Amino acid sequence: MDRLDCMAAFVAVADHGGFAAAAKRLERSAPAVTRQVAALEEHLGLRLFHRTTRKVALSDAGQRYLERARRILSEVEHADAESRRERATPSGRFTLTAPTLFGRLHVTPLLMRFLSQWPLVRAELLLSDSVLSLVDGGIDLAVRIGQLSDSAQVAVRLGTTRRVRVASPRYLDGRRKPRSPAELEGHALIHLTALAGAPRLAPRLTTNSPDAALAYALRGGGIAEALGYQVAEHVEAGRLVLLLEHDEPAPLPVQLVYPSARQLSANVRAFIEVMVAAKRELLPL
Repeated sequence: MDRLDCMAAFVAVADHGGFAAAAKRLERSAPAVTRQVAALEEHLGLRLFHRTTRKVALSDAGQRYLERARRILSEVEHADAESRRERATPSGRFTLTAPTLFGRLHVTPLLMRFLSQWPLVRAELLLSDSVLSLVDGGIDLAVRIGQLSDSAQVAVRLGTTRRVRVASPRYLDGRRKPRSPAELEGHALIHLTALAGAPRLAPRLTTNSPDAALAYALRGGGIAEALGYQVAEHVEAGRLVLLLEHDEPAPLPVQLVYPSARQLSANVRAFIEVMVAAKRELLPL
């Protein structure tokens, strides 16, 4: 027995003065409403109505129960309405994770814009180049760069980012630009471990930090591997030069992911919209 449903049938019979009228109001059959009220009476051990061939009237116990039933149904409807509003309007806690440099350059400004638009949201931003568990960490949304390995996640694709090689004009001055990967031999190389495994050639610098790799490249330290979004600003300003553009590795997908088992909240929906609207800004190269 669905107690709330039976309670609603009882209130409808009391309000409309009969089972047929209540059934019409509830868009159910009269026998179905009759069974629901009978089941409620059996559950309570009370007779809620006096029934005659001509009319249905509340008993004394039914009259007292009607007041309580109205209050309970009203509170349930209010709770449902509040939950629907919470799902429709961004509010409350929102936890987001992103790779460190991408998060610093692109996600942080968008999150500030998002918080200005939705003042009831309390956000936590976790920047990490490690893949954090969404479920274990209570994370609502993650920016992932690269192929996904967890099929229990839902992904919204933003686009792709190029895997590039760059060097500063200072480093290239007086040196011959490589025209193929084979011609990288003899150059000072800066290897970013997040982009590949062990390098084929001995690098001058190996690091897991995009910031460190780019800082050394900008100082003329050598040819660095990087992702397009990491160097776009420097390339546009002429501080770095793209090399071997005709022989780049396959680009990597940039995606927003969230746990598939979790109902999509208003916070997640709204921030995904912000990210999708800004994808040209996020992935300029």
